[in-house]
Amino acid sequence: MVGRIQIDLFTTLDGVSQAPGGPDEDTTDGFAFGGWQVPLIYDADGQQIMAGIRSMDALLLGRRTYDIFAEYWPGQRDGPDAEIARAFDVIPKYVASRGEPSLSWKDLYLLGSDVAAGVAALRKRHQDIHVIGSIDFARTLIADNLFDQLNLWVYPIVLGSGKRLFGVDGPPTALRLLAPPVVSGSGTVLLRYGPTGSVPATGEMTGTAG
Repeated sequence: MVGRIQIDLFTTLDGVSQAPGGPDEDTTDGFAFGGWQVPLIYDADGQQIMAGIRSMDALLLGRRTYDIFAEYWPGQRDGPDAEIARAFDVIPKYVASRGEPSLSWKDLYLLGSDVAAGVAALRKRHQDIHVIGSIDFARTLIADNLFDQLNLWVYPIVLGSGKRLFGVDGPPTALRLLAPPVVSGSGTVLLRYGPTGSVPATGEMTGTAG
C-alpha cells in the first residue's frame, strides 16, 4: 500500500495560518497575533488533533516549523503535552530545507532537494505521513499535487493580515470534501479535502434569479 501525505493546518476564517501557537512563533512582517488559536481550542479540536498524531508513522516539516518543533518538543516528554512529545519522539522526522539545519532531534533526516522524489520515497517507506503547519512547504506540496488530504481547522476569527496557504498568486487548485465537517463548541470547523486536479472549466449562469 502506498503511503498517504496529510497536511494539517490551523487557519482563521480569512485564511491566516501564521503563528497559531504562541506570540514568538513567527513574527515575520510584524505579525502581532501569535497564539490566536490558543483561547479558541475546545476538547473536540484536541480529540481530532490527537487522533491524527496517534495515527501518523512519520512527520514531515518545513524548515521554519522544524526549528520551532525541534526546540520545543524534545523538552516536553514529562510535561502536560507528554503524549504528543513522546509520539513525535518515536517516529521518523523529515525536514524539507535547502540549508543545513541541526539534525540533533532523534530520528531526523533531510528530505532532499528534489521534493517530488523525496515524497515518493516517503510513500514507499511509511503509511501515514503528516505535514503540520509548514505553510510555505505546504504550498509547494499543493502546487505540485504531492498530497492526499488537507485537514483544515477553520477558527471563527478574522485577523486581516498574516501568512496564508492560498495566496493571491495561486496556484489554482480544485478540491473535494472527503468527509462531513466536524464542528466544535467554539464554532471551529474541521474540513478534510482531497485534490481533484485542475480547476474545472468556467461557465456562465443562464438561469433567472427570483
